Amino acid sequence: MKLYDSPTAPSPRRVRIFLAEKGVALPTVQMDLRAGEQFAPEFRALNPQCTVPVLALDSGAAITDIVAICRYIEELHPEPALMGRTPEQRAIIECWLRRIEWDGIVAIQEYFRNSLPGLEHRALPGPLPLDQIPALAERGRLRTAHFFKWLDTRLADHAFVCGAEFSIADISALVAADFAVRAKLDPPAELRHLRRWYDEVASRPSAKA
Repeated sequence: MKLYDSPTAPSPRRVRIFLAEKGVALPTVQMDLRAGEQFAPEFRALNPQCTVPVLALDSGAAITDIVAICRYIEELHPEPALMGRTPEQRAIIECWLRRIEWDGIVAIQEYFRNSLPGLEHRALPGPLPLDQIPALAERGRLRTAHFFKWLDTRLADHAFVCGAEFSIADISALVAADFAVRAKLDPPAELRHLRRWYDEVASRPSAKA
């Protein structure tokens, strides 16, 4: 199998950090998104959504969802467990992971893609040329601020997002935080629990993936 990746996009970074935590190395194909390689016919045949990451399996199947890719890797390499060991742990991690995706990553993306001058007709990832909506940029900014306040409250009495152990939820929250900085939506300095958590997870070797 091989991973289709791009160093400029936040989404595949979530998979790279997951793989680094597992100690798993995969053959990788680097996609130049700025050059539009994701729209090439051969890649569209692999993933009609024209997005990365994609995990191409030896069977010919392609997994195009971040969490599904990580789930597949977790099944092949159970330790260290990043998606829970028990039914309760798995459900809790899934719950918080989805909230991080919707309230954090999607909100930041909403702001970023609807405000960046270079994305005038690329307001959503994928093959459709969609125009920016300034009101969505403002909504994304407000949602992002709310997300960071919520995360700070959550981390006030939790070492990591889902408790005492580092998980895929922390990976996604870390990528969200870095994506926000890139979008100039830096978390407020007074969110000290968020800062404590960020300093810890960002210092893990996998964060450099």
